Amino acid sequence: MFELKLIRNSTTGMNLRQKIKYKFFTIIGLAVLAVLVAYPEVAKPIKPVYNFFNKTKVNLGLDLQGGIHLEYKADTSKVDSSKKADALQGAQDVIERRINSFGVGEPSIYVSHYGTSDYIIVELPGIKDIEEAKKKIQDTPFLEFKEEASDQDIAEANKMFDNINAKTKAQAEDILKQALGGADFSELAKKYSQDPGSKDKSGDLGFVKKGDLVPEFDKVLFEGNLKNGQIYPQLVKSDYGWHIIKYIESRGEGDNKEVHAEHILFAKQSASMFADLKYKSTGLSGKNLKSASVTFQNQGLSEPQVSLKFDAEGTKLFADITKKNLNKTVAIYLDGQIISAPKVQSEITSGEAVITGNFGLDEAKQLAQRLNEGALPVPLTLDGQESIDSVLGAESLQKSLFAGIIGLITVMVFMIIYYRFLGLIASLALITYTAFMISIIKLSAYSPWQITLTLSGIAGIVLSIGMAVDANILIFERTKEEIRRGRSISSAIEEGFKRAWTSIRDGNLSTIITSLILIFFGTGFIKGFAITLILGVLVSLFTAIVIVRTTLRFIGTHWLEERMWLVMRNKKNKEE
Repeated sequence: MFELKLIRNSTTGMNLRQKIKYKFFTIIGLAVLAVLVAYPEVAKPIKPVYNFFNKTKVNLGLDLQGGIHLEYKADTSKVDSSKKADALQGAQDVIERRINSFGVGEPSIYVSHYGTSDYIIVELPGIKDIEEAKKKIQDTPFLEFKEEASDQDIAEANKMFDNINAKTKAQAEDILKQALGGADFSELAKKYSQDPGSKDKSGDLGFVKKGDLVPEFDKVLFEGNLKNGQIYPQLVKSDYGWHIIKYIESRGEGDNKEVHAEHILFAKQSASMFADLKYKSTGLSGKNLKSASVTFQNQGLSEPQVSLKFDAEGTKLFADITKKNLNKTVAIYLDGQIISAPKVQSEITSGEAVITGNFGLDEAKQLAQRLNEGALPVPLTLDGQESIDSVLGAESLQKSLFAGIIGLITVMVFMIIYYRFLGLIASLALITYTAFMISIIKLSAYSPWQITLTLSGIAGIVLSIGMAVDANILIFERTKEEIRRGRSISSAIEEGFKRAWTSIRDGNLSTIITSLILIFFGTGFIKGFAITLILGVLVSLFTAIVIVRTTLRFIGTHWLEERMWLVMRNKKNKEE
């Protein structure tokens, strides 16, 4: 039994040693691969290897390579609150497709919220012409389908205008009193008249013949028996609103009589004067557009038209709209203007519509192209813009890299001086950590979660360099305590890892939680810092716990028992 037990222990020892060896060489392989990805120049002598790994690049942010920053405010006031997120996402996707069609490298387009306002931020690295960039986005059309407003909607609108017109009439009566009281008529006309044709001429209409003006106006001028320079004592109401009329002079007789007059117009408003009030939104817009193409009505030389095809949601909406509006018009709006208002003859369930108009072939092709590039589901207005010089970006990158290198070297020197051999192992792990970080950032370009490196992101990496050895410091201090208590170095190191783990875990977990809060509630630059910090914390845990521990286990520490100066000053010195 005793002999069998020895054999089992020996076998277990061999198996454990083999596992440590396997882990160590796996780590070496990963480290070599990370170095090649992070710094492919080391493989320059081997051209095929160098060419393969040199394809990966770090995606630099706007602040590091220069470019254009645009902020667009999204008008979501007419979007149902439950669909607002989808509408903003749709607008973001449309802009991204349009920018990509022009070959802009690595654009960053994302939704941001400031208070109650919604914004779409567009960052275009490497682009210098800000006007060209704005044109690429603003050329994207806003397509919308509207149905005729109901009698109730129009009645409510007219009620609103009745209130407005009552106030307008009251103002007109007040100005009439001022004019009759001797106030300068020309100045009053310049200030208050709403007639664009005569306002800047102090209300002067020149000489007019009977029939040139509306009947109510003609009657006052030609039948009112007014004297030269006299103001008609009452407001004159016409289809255009309320007029204050001043008779200047006349010439000619009979049918050749002409009257020179001035007037002040207070315009009357009604729902019929505003095309937008005739129609109301249906919920069908450019976000539901699947494709657009140029067709001809008779497949011949007739005028071109633009055929639209909707997605599944749009097909259902269009079928409902046409069914509900039989023998009525459905208006097609492009960029806020009605371009077509066809009458619905029958229910359309095929999910197809046609835009007709006085299109030339080139105009129809351009419209179809613009619609295919993306019709915005919500209107956007440019709210802010900034052009960043690439020279400043390159200078910032050089300074940031220099700061990172100095920080890395300083930490390594400190670790080697203070912790000696253990510090050397931690420093090698720190170099591996740096290679892993750069590799992950580069390789993220091939994943859905691409990391764009910004100045704030570099700050997160530089900060995480110090945190990368924080775990090792806790472990090594625990190890030194165990050595002072009389343990062997190998036993002390194992106990140091074991006892330090809870502190390491809790400290890094609190950093990760804080970073997650910054990601969810912070703005773009803050998010960049938080993402690289989380990444740095996770990689540092791997290098400190896995790489350092496995390396020390593989090297073996029995030979250090006779070289205690490589670990601490003096094993026997209990006050160390």
